[in-house]
Parts: sequence; structure tokens; C-alpha cells
Amino acid sequence: MDIISRIKEARGFVGNAMHIPRAAQEKARRLCWQFNNSDPDDPKAQRNILMRLFGTYHSSVYLMPSFHCDFGFNVHFKGFALVNYNCTFLDTSPIHIGRSVLLGPGVVLSCAGHPLHPEQRCSGAYETSEPITLEDGVWIGANATVCGGVTIGEGSVIGAGSVVVNDIPPGVIAAGVPCKVIREITDADRIDPEKIEF
Repeated sequence: MDIISRIKEARGFVGNAMHIPRAAQEKARRLCWQFNNSDPDDPKAQRNILMRLFGTYHSSVYLMPSFHCDFGFNVHFKGFALVNYNCTFLDTSPIHIGRSVLLGPGVVLSCAGHPLHPEQRCSGAYETSEPITLEDGVWIGANATVCGGVTIGEGSVIGAGSVVVNDIPPGVIAAGVPCKVIREITDADRIDPEKIEF
């Protein structure tokens, strides 16, 4: 099996970073640069760039510049999503983003990691990677980081600035460093229709 096929697999890996084909990353860098420097009044051109960048893309995905990723082909959108300004996806493993997912400014989805032992880490050769899944209806607040191997359950909210290192169940509010469940989302969280002004 070639390295790109292995990187696309749903299971994580430990590999030698020096063996990862640079051409795949160079393509993503070029496409990210083109998107980040594209005319905001030409959404068709922006969509064409994103269709070439991502593994699975829908025209109902709204992505704001500046955006960066490692490969792009490992990012899979299920439907509508909003990716706000200055987000980074380190997609060394697959990232699956469900329908109606909202990512605040500065969110980082980081499949990539490094060895814990300093001797292996300082060699600069090894990289670890685990996939990330954001289920339908997830909202991640500004400047939060989701680490590799994490699944965030349907409808959950992650507070701004959180660092998510473990799975989060569906239908909860979670926040902190490390991110922990605070409480369930209930009908009491609905906005009163009388308060909606327009």
C-alpha cells in the first residue's frame, strides 16, 4: 500500500514524516493560497478551488479565508457547514464534518501529533495521527482546538478556547482545558421567539 492510501484510512498511524510525499502537501498549499487570495465577489471561482482541495465538498459549505490544511483530500463535508476566519485543519488522517456544523474563528482540527518521548520527538522523524469526527449540528467556539482521535457527538457545543482531547457525547455543552462536559442542552436553552427581532 502506498503512503497516501494509508493516510486516507480511517485508522490512525505512526509514521516517518520524511516519507510523506511532499507533492500532496504542495498541492494543498497552492490551493489554499489561491482560495485565501481569491476575489470575495467571485464565489464560483472559490467553490472551484475548494472542490479541487477537499475530499468531499458541497456547495453549501461556507469557508472564510484565511484557511490552511495539510492535504485537503482528507477533509470530508457531509453537507452545510460554516468554517469561519483563520481555521486550520491538520488532516494527516481523515476529518469528517457533519451537516450544519459551525466552526468559530481560529478553530484548529489537528489529527497530527508527535511522540511523547523526547528522544523520538527530537529526531524529527516521527509523526502520529488519528482521525477526527464532528457529528451533525456541532458548534465549536472560537479558538478551540480538537485533537486527533476525537469524536464530538451530534448537537454538542464546545466552548471558545477549549482543548478537546477526549470524545464528547451528543447533546452537551463542554468547555475547558482539557475540555469537559458541563451540562446537557435542554429545551430551556431555546431562544424565546419574542426576543427575535428580525
